[in-house]
Amino acid sequence: MTQTLEPPATTDRSPQARVDAWLADFERALAARDVAGVAALFGTTSFWRDLVTFTWNIKTVEGREQITDMLGARLDDVDPGGFHTTETPDEADGVLSAWIAFETATARGSGHLRLRENADGDLEAWTLLTTMQELKGHEEPRGHRRPMGAVHGSNKETKTWAERRELEEKELGYAVQPYVLIVGGGQGGIALGARLRQMGVPAIVVDRNDRPGDQWRGRYKSLCLHDPVWYDHLPYLPFPDNWPVFAPKDKIGDWLEMYTKVMEVPYWTRTTAESATFDEETKQWTVVVDRDGEKVTLTPKHLVMATGMSGKANIPNFPGMDVFRGEQHHSSQHPGPDAYVGKKVVVVGSNNSAHDICKALYETGADVTMLQRSSTHIVKSDSLCEIALGDLYSERAVQSGTTTQKADLTFASLPYRIMHEFQIPVYQQIAEKDKDFYDRLAAAGFQQDFGDDSSGLFMKYLRRGSGYYIDVGASELVADGSIKLVNGQVDHLTETAVVLADDTELEADLVVYATGYGSMNGWVADLVDQETADKVGKVWGLGSDTTKDPGPWEGEQRNMWKPTQQENLWFHGGNLHQSRHYSLYLGLQLKARYEGIDTPVYGLQEVHHLS
Repeated sequence: MTQTLEPPATTDRSPQARVDAWLADFERALAARDVAGVAALFGTTSFWRDLVTFTWNIKTVEGREQITDMLGARLDDVDPGGFHTTETPDEADGVLSAWIAFETATARGSGHLRLRENADGDLEAWTLLTTMQELKGHEEPRGHRRPMGAVHGSNKETKTWAERRELEEKELGYAVQPYVLIVGGGQGGIALGARLRQMGVPAIVVDRNDRPGDQWRGRYKSLCLHDPVWYDHLPYLPFPDNWPVFAPKDKIGDWLEMYTKVMEVPYWTRTTAESATFDEETKQWTVVVDRDGEKVTLTPKHLVMATGMSGKANIPNFPGMDVFRGEQHHSSQHPGPDAYVGKKVVVVGSNNSAHDICKALYETGADVTMLQRSSTHIVKSDSLCEIALGDLYSERAVQSGTTTQKADLTFASLPYRIMHEFQIPVYQQIAEKDKDFYDRLAAAGFQQDFGDDSSGLFMKYLRRGSGYYIDVGASELVADGSIKLVNGQVDHLTETAVVLADDTELEADLVVYATGYGSMNGWVADLVDQETADKVGKVWGLGSDTTKDPGPWEGEQRNMWKPTQQENLWFHGGNLHQSRHYSLYLGLQLKARYEGIDTPVYGLQEVHHLS
C-alpha cells in the first residue's frame, strides 16, 4: 500500500495544507483500523457516496453511525491508502473542495472531498465521493498499454485482424459462451458492451432491431436530443467538435451504429430474448433467443437488462377504447405526423413525448389537441443549457478545462439527499429569467409545477423519470393556441371522440397515449417470471416520498447499475450521460467477478415496492 501521509509540520492555513492535514488524519485512522476515529472526522451531517471501491455496490452512507457500520464491515478487506489531492483545492462559501486519488487492495480510485469547519474550528468532512477507476492487474489496454495492432516478425500462423474478428463472431454464442448477456442494444447496452469489450469480458448485446441505432431511427421524424452534446458523449469516443448541440435522431442512430462497429461491440441484430432461467447451483443463466429465425440457447453467468430507464409502455384501459373507430396507439409506437395531415388528433399527456408529437403534428397540418391530466414542469432548453448545465456541460466548461470525466464526477459528488438544495436556486433563477414565458403558459391554462419542492427537472427525472418537458418550441404553440389545450380526465371513448369527466367531447381521428412507462422489472416478468420481478422490485427512483417516488429513502437509484436481490441480474440504462458514466462502474463489477476477485457486497438494497 502507498505510504501513509504524515501530518504537515506547518501552521499553513492554505486550502492545500488544510486538506492535506485532514487527509493525513483520515489515512492514519484508516490504517490503524480506528473506525471510530475515521467517523469522528466526518460531520454529524455528512455523506459518503461510494461507487464500488469500498462497498462493491453503489451506496451512500449518511452520518457517523452509518459510516461506522460500513467501515466496520469493509475496512479490512478494502485496505485503502495513498490518499492525496490531484489538483490544488479551492475554498468558497466556507467549504473546502478537493479532488483526490487513492488505492485499495484491488483497485485504484478517484474522488472528491468537501470539508467544513465545525463550531470548534476543526475541519470535518461534509461530502466524500470514492469511485473505482480500474482494477489492479486488470487495467484496460489504453494509453501506453494500447495493443500493437501489427504483428512484427515472421509467423506463418498469424491471422489478420479481420480473420480474428470473423472467427470470434462465428464462435461467440456457440462454441464460446458469453460471460455477460446484455438485453437491449440502445445507447445503454452499446456503452456497456464497449466497456466490457475493452475490459476483456466476453459479452453479447442482443437487440430486436435490424441495425444498431434503430431505436432512434424508428421514432417520429422531428425527434432531437433535448440534452446538449457535451452532456451526451459515449465512452472512449466523444462526439467531434462540429457535432450539433442537439443531435437529430437519425444522426444519433448512425453514430451508434458506427460506434458499435468501431468499438467492436459483439452485437446481435434481429434477436429477441424469449425466456431466461437462473440455476441457483451453477449460478448460471439459460437464455433462449430467436436470432433472425434461429433458436439459440445462451448460458451466460450474468444477465443485464439494458432496456432503457423505463419499462413497458403504460397503455390506459379507458372504457370505449374497443369501440373507437379511429386509430389509437402509445407514443412509443407513433410513426410521425405525415399520415395525419388534416386529421383531428388528441394526444393524452403533457410531458416530453406529448409536446414533441403535438408540435410535429401541428407543423404538418393536423388539428391537434393536448389533453393535460396533471401538472407538468416546463424548462426552456436554452435556459437549461445556460443556467443548469453550463458550468459542467458546455463549450465554456470545456474551455475552462472541465473534461467530461470531471463534470461527471462533480455531478456524482453531490449526494442525492441534499442535491435538491443545490437545484432549487437554479430553478428559481430560471423562473425569474423566463417569467414572461411561464405567464403566457399560465394564461393559456397550462398547469405547471417545478416539482414537489421546487427543485426542478433533474430531481423529477431522478425521482420518477417523468413529469417534465424541455421546451424546444412546443410550449410557444401551446401558449398561442396553435396546439389546443384541454385540462381534464378521460371518462370514456365513443366511436368518434374522447369524452372527459365533465362531458367535454374531443372529436378524434387519432388518439395518441403519451402516458409513460412502467418499471423496468416489468421486462423481467416477461423474460424470466413474475416471482423474479417481484424479488427484484421496483427499478428507478430515490425513495424521496415525493409524487410517484414513494419512500422509504433509498439514497441511490433503485436497482440501477448495482447488485440486485436476484443474484447475477443487473439493470443498466438512463440517458446518454448515465449510460456513459455508470457503464464504468457496472463494467468493473462484472470484470471483477469474471476475474474471480472476491466482491462482498455491502448494503444490498432491500425491496419496498414491487413495481
